[in-house]
Amino acid sequence: MRQQRRGRSIAMTPDEVDAFLAAERVCRVATISAGGHPHVVPLWFVWDGSALWLNSVLRSQRWADLQRDPRVSVVVDAGEEFDELRGVELSGAVEVASEVPRTSEPRPELAGVERRYAEKYSGTPDFVADGRHAWLRMRPARLVSWDFRKNPAPKPRRSG
Repeated sequence: MRQQRRGRSIAMTPDEVDAFLAAERVCRVATISAGGHPHVVPLWFVWDGSALWLNSVLRSQRWADLQRDPRVSVVVDAGEEFDELRGVELSGAVEVASEVPRTSEPRPELAGVERRYAEKYSGTPDFVADGRHAWLRMRPARLVSWDFRKNPAPKPRRSG
């Protein structure tokens, strides 16, 4: 993965990135439409420390876009005021990581991801496949983070 070059003073540490992505609930996924236009949608996700997992509806513009071109850019952000803003941008290509559609057949390689997803969004460890979704995995080629709470306080100007 490419390292962040600009904004290093406000970049999150790897532990901070992991904690942030574990806590936040919604990401914004950008794909490229057939006409070459960006298509951005909010989506639930799971971060496993090295890959972003997306449980995508098969009959969606996102799924159609990704079948043509697997490249995505994903943003997860938080904060209201300028000095509270923080986030992570991940870029790379997705790969289909389950059967299409995902069935309830136990898959050991998905057990941890599905348990974390179920706990995060339903409060139970039991993931229930609905026959309309499949798993996408993105191992980011690039990850950029920011945490404006790390900005040093502005220094007062001296008069005169």
